[in-house]
Amino acid sequence: MAESLPSNASLLLVDDEENILRSLQRILRKEPYDIRAVASGEEALALLNEQRFDLVISDARMPGMDGPTLLSEIKKKWPWCIRILLTGYADINSTIKAINDGQIYRYISKPWDDEELKLVIRQALAFQYSERRRLALEKLTRKQNKELQALNAGLEEKVQARTEELKETADMLDAAYTELKQSYVTTTEVFSTLINKRLPANRQPNAKVIGLVKAYAEYHQLDEDLSRNLYMAAALYNLGKLSWPDELFKAPSDLLTKEQRLEFLKYPVNSEQLLMALEPLKETARIIRHHQEKWNGYGVPERLEGTEIPLASRILRLAVDFIELQYGLILERRVSRDNALKLIKRYRERLYDPEIADRFLEVCIEVAPDVEHEDPDIAALDTLRLKAGMVLARNLYAASGMLLLNEGKELTSLLIDKLVAFEKGEPDGTHYTVYVHRPAEEETETAS
Repeated sequence: MAESLPSNASLLLVDDEENILRSLQRILRKEPYDIRAVASGEEALALLNEQRFDLVISDARMPGMDGPTLLSEIKKKWPWCIRILLTGYADINSTIKAINDGQIYRYISKPWDDEELKLVIRQALAFQYSERRRLALEKLTRKQNKELQALNAGLEEKVQARTEELKETADMLDAAYTELKQSYVTTTEVFSTLINKRLPANRQPNAKVIGLVKAYAEYHQLDEDLSRNLYMAAALYNLGKLSWPDELFKAPSDLLTKEQRLEFLKYPVNSEQLLMALEPLKETARIIRHHQEKWNGYGVPERLEGTEIPLASRILRLAVDFIELQYGLILERRVSRDNALKLIKRYRERLYDPEIADRFLEVCIEVAPDVEHEDPDIAALDTLRLKAGMVLARNLYAASGMLLLNEGKELTSLLIDKLVAFEKGEPDGTHYTVYVHRPAEEETETAS
């Protein structure tokens, strides 16, 4: 199903550097938006008093009123307006202020990737549109409830008809809420690709960690809310590392200097602080905060012991250590998969919950989700064999690590054409393998 977007969204760009504004306008000129640009926060507020805007993109550092202050003012006066902050890696304090005070939708690091920037804007507007639909449906439901109460109890046919209308409205609300929840999951996956940009292509653990916790949740049938929060925590657990220098990113954790070690130990709390202002991600933030705690009580940040550690944090710690051991992010050398399993088993009563560790080892042995494996219900196709109506079974990433399409996306002819064109532009003749669910009739034919 194609993403829902308003037909003529209006965007306001705010930056004191003219070349940045020109660059943003150039990137967005072919997009279906009404775009205005100003050079200061004061000009932006004056224009907002005269014209309604759906989305504002503001630079963090500007003379006079800075970006976080501007977005905080917009939140107070025009709360429906989506707020996005442009910031550099060095502006972590400004970013935290914007998240806490301006409750921004996202921040985009400079220098940005053009396609990622357009994707973020499209997702922001789709989120806003879904939220407006949800509020409108809630208002309609309240109105219909009042009308229902006013009906004569003896008019049975009218009551029955109104009940059917309410059921349809409730179904629409459920669909809108499901869409909203999925938008948060997609958002975390976009953040995950941004985090991966800081690491070499062969040392990007997030996708593997996500796959591993999904396999664990499905194999042990965790409830829906716990599973969803665990998925998002797996995508974002490295968020607090974005402000790190490159050398800290690349050094195995057991070879860090004393100063580097102190900085390393802060990243779970930094990740939590960046997410706390987003109400639907508060439980995800709590999972990330405690995923470096140890079963024996000698972990960080609070030295929780045993079952004091949240269940999801205990699961995430196992997945992170198992993958990062194999990627050479913990020890000086890469650890083989078998040796990583042995280390998990060896430390099952010191670092890990022994019962959860045994369940985790069972998943790794029975399902092996950390390596590619065949699934009879999934087809691996090149882009020229794709057809409209097919549904993605896995996230599709570009060679650069950027998320192109998320799992569950239904392909359209337009999307397939864009994907083929994007593939042709990849360096070194890179080709995509797209994993889709097999149609029911194809599965039947294969079985026979």
